[in-house]
Amino acid sequence: MKKIKNLVIGGIQNKIFNLVLFAIVLIVAVYTAVFLWQYKALRTLVEETNADQKESITRLSDSTMHSVIENSLVSGTKMRTEFADNLFQELRGNVMMTAEYAGTLFADPDSVPAAEAFRPDPDLDGRVSVQLVTAEGVDIEEPAVARKIGLIANMSGMMSAMCQNARVDSAFIALPEGVMLIADSDSAGKYDKDGKLINIPVTERDWFSGAAKGDRIYFTDVQRDIFTGRIEVVCAVPVFVRGELAAVAGSDLFLDSLQEEVSDSAETGGFACIINQYGHVIFSAQEGGAFKVRLGSEASDLRKSVNESLAAFVSEAMHRQTGVHEVQADGTTYYMCGAPMETLGWAVATGVDKNLTDQPTILMEQNYEEILGRARTTFSEALDWGGKTLLSLLALIGVLTIASALYLAKKIVDPLNAITTRIAGLSGSNLQFFMEDKYKTDDEIQVLAESFASLSAKTVQYLNEVKAVTAEKERINAELGMATAIQASTLPHLFPAYPDRHEFDIYASMTPAKEVGGDFYDFFLVDDDHIALVMADVAGKGVPAALFMMISKILIRNRLQSGDTPGRALENVNRQLMEGNEAEMFVTVWLAIVELSTGKGVATNAGHEHPVLRRAGGRYELVKYRHSPAVAVMDDIPFREHDFQLNPGDSLFVYTDGVAEAANDEDELFGTDRMVEVLNKQPGARPECVLRNVSGGIDNFVLGAEQFDDITMLCFRYNGKDGNGKDKEKEA
Repeated sequence: MKKIKNLVIGGIQNKIFNLVLFAIVLIVAVYTAVFLWQYKALRTLVEETNADQKESITRLSDSTMHSVIENSLVSGTKMRTEFADNLFQELRGNVMMTAEYAGTLFADPDSVPAAEAFRPDPDLDGRVSVQLVTAEGVDIEEPAVARKIGLIANMSGMMSAMCQNARVDSAFIALPEGVMLIADSDSAGKYDKDGKLINIPVTERDWFSGAAKGDRIYFTDVQRDIFTGRIEVVCAVPVFVRGELAAVAGSDLFLDSLQEEVSDSAETGGFACIINQYGHVIFSAQEGGAFKVRLGSEASDLRKSVNESLAAFVSEAMHRQTGVHEVQADGTTYYMCGAPMETLGWAVATGVDKNLTDQPTILMEQNYEEILGRARTTFSEALDWGGKTLLSLLALIGVLTIASALYLAKKIVDPLNAITTRIAGLSGSNLQFFMEDKYKTDDEIQVLAESFASLSAKTVQYLNEVKAVTAEKERINAELGMATAIQASTLPHLFPAYPDRHEFDIYASMTPAKEVGGDFYDFFLVDDDHIALVMADVAGKGVPAALFMMISKILIRNRLQSGDTPGRALENVNRQLMEGNEAEMFVTVWLAIVELSTGKGVATNAGHEHPVLRRAGGRYELVKYRHSPAVAVMDDIPFREHDFQLNPGDSLFVYTDGVAEAANDEDELFGTDRMVEVLNKQPGARPECVLRNVSGGIDNFVLGAEQFDDITMLCFRYNGKDGNGKDKEKEA
């Protein structure tokens, strides 16, 4: 194997490259020839198909769009709008004529003799007749009422003729006294199934109250006729005489009658609808969906529809002639056109299912499929021939490639197999790989074997070093385990600590972040009536912090037992720790002495966390005040003392920063707020339960995240001189 600059001659890389290059050149040459031939045929076929498709789409689309949209919608909408507008103008004119006639009668009632009015006659059902109906409790014999009935009865002939000759379903005149004279062909409908005449709440009907509120013509929303139950729209106008409401004249228009005049044929897929001033559909050929006719109380304003295309179209149609809009409703797309009715401020809208206008497109697709089918047949035949040819050539290339690969593989793989067998046999004390003549192939295989030999030698050396390091680590771990046990034994760990003393309950714990920690707590009886409480945190972790902790703990205990107050004790300890403190270590300390007979206490806080105090029956709260500096920070400094008073049932909780600074995987701290919240879940709990609750709260917060600092806690409950603090509240 020779290497000239970056070119390797005679190696595996060169051998494989030559084989692959030969196969690739041969495959590409064959594939290119076949591809060029098929591409030429495909291009010709696509050009011819596209030309036929373009001609068919242009011819059919132009014809359909012009015929369906322009003629069927725009011109049709204008025609229906004019027709509907004329229809309602005629209805309005009839009502106005009735009102004017009534106004003439009421203006000079003495000039007209009283006419006779009759109750509904079922035998006249189906023929137009004028009938008198009243509200419940109306006395038609009362002189004033009878006089007005005789007056409006003079309109019977006019209203009867109007129903027979005009396109209205009824005509009526109603009085504020609850009397109505109505002309229609439904006499039997005025009686119930027991043959009793139906009382009509005339003045409570929407058309009466709506008309009475103004002086203009009034159209109701869609409602049901009180006699027939048919859907209708009522046109009404008030009759005022000398400023007083004398009557309301009106006429009914049943929407099924209007449908015969305006409706499109459902077979064509088109429809028409009329929309009133409220945006409600009052007529439609549609039997369901957004364009279905609904009672006014059930209808919704289409101008405020959540369907934006529908709302925009209806809003525009109420004000001006629209162009053709594409509106989606009820899962169907419609081409729609609308125009306003000038007389009423309503609108007429017509639409056609877009699928109908797509019929020419469907025909085009059918023609296209026929054209594409012929092209597909031609293309498939050519592709089959090309595919068979290509497969034959690829098969031949495959055979040649396999034969070449087998020949070369034997020369390449045999030395590799030998290397593999030798490596597999390495075990126990025989872990080193040595070069042999059969590995010397003058190519990359020889380089690989030499690399294995070098690697195995280094591996044997590394294993020897690992054994030595492992033995040393095991020795250190054993010593750290002993240090952990020693440190734990120096802290009070037997509970209850003072089973014979009832003045207080106390519990404490320390969980180091490493094998040994820098936190410590301590509590002991200075004398029979005083107990010392200590909570401290050495800056740092591990063995150095543990040694400094042991010294600090011993010094603090010695000073307190010698009679020092908390502040004086820390001044002396500070002076002792500063001597020879080349490592510049320091410790934060909270230290207190409590008089058990009275609950009076004195505390010193040297840079430590704020304590938490709970009064009997209350909740835990942080006690914040100004701290003194930490111990062993500077020489000759005083430590401030704070007096406090514990009453029976009060509890005191102190801790190190490992509690508040416990962090989860998102580096979020547990914090004092969460700590106080956990404490107050069981504020009356025993000290042991208090520490267990806080520890559980931390575990639930960090969810298995690594502990970076020591966690140390102490809880002290003062029960009073007689131990009565336990009885003031139920213990958890």
